[in-house]
Amino acid sequence: MNKKVLILLAGIIVVIGAIFGFAQLNQPKKDETIKQGTLTVGLEGTYAPFSYHDDSGKLVGYEVDMAKAIGKKLNMKVTFVQTKWDSLIAGLGSDRYDAVINNIGIRPDREKNYRMSEPYLYSKSVLIKRSGETDLNSLADIKGKTMAQSLTSNYGQVAQQKGANIKAVAGIVEAMNLITTNRADGSLNDQGAFAAWKKANPDADLTTVDISKDIQSVPTGVLMNKKNAALQKDMNKAISELKKDGTLTKLSKKYFGMDLSHD
Repeated sequence: MNKKVLILLAGIIVVIGAIFGFAQLNQPKKDETIKQGTLTVGLEGTYAPFSYHDDSGKLVGYEVDMAKAIGKKLNMKVTFVQTKWDSLIAGLGSDRYDAVINNIGIRPDREKNYRMSEPYLYSKSVLIKRSGETDLNSLADIKGKTMAQSLTSNYGQVAQQKGANIKAVAGIVEAMNLITTNRADGSLNDQGAFAAWKKANPDADLTTVDISKDIQSVPTGVLMNKKNAALQKDMNKAISELKKDGTLTKLSKKYFGMDLSHD
């Protein structure tokens, strides 16, 4: 084999190697997502305005739109898996999805066992009660009261710490039903979530007490498996870009009527 042929073959090998390397750089790592090129997201789908179904049955909401925007930044297709709150995080551990995007508060215990993205939303807290209820005017007043809460949520933990009697619920719809039917005294929850519920139930005789000074805004992040360091890095980059280009502010104002993308 002459020298010219060897040089030509060497050149072809270099080009093939470069093309292969470029392709590899632009493909998600095998351990990053369950399905190559797809970001599978776990959420409730019954928690307006975060994720819910509109009148046509389509899955919509702040976190649905945000997840799709993240998918575009990552050049990945986004699919959604719906499940109840109490089994949502467990589903992440059993690899049903790559990430949970469901108003998950960033807490030390979660960061110890999972990976969390940088914050994308700062929720405001309210105490929900019947309009005629005169004994619930502050967070301290819930001691000894029956509060409808999800046991594994941030608000459920606060209610327990403050000495309330907890009546476990799957989500805000069940909690509001218990309050309106006098089976619970109140509930701690997110201001935006209650506003969306109240809009859909304008005749419900419920009101709120602002307790944001007692429960500071809780930063919300994307929850991921501990093994997915690469996905966490990419997720943070995507969220940072969505903050800078105004996407998160736009979505927040659309669904909450205010900008909750910053503390």
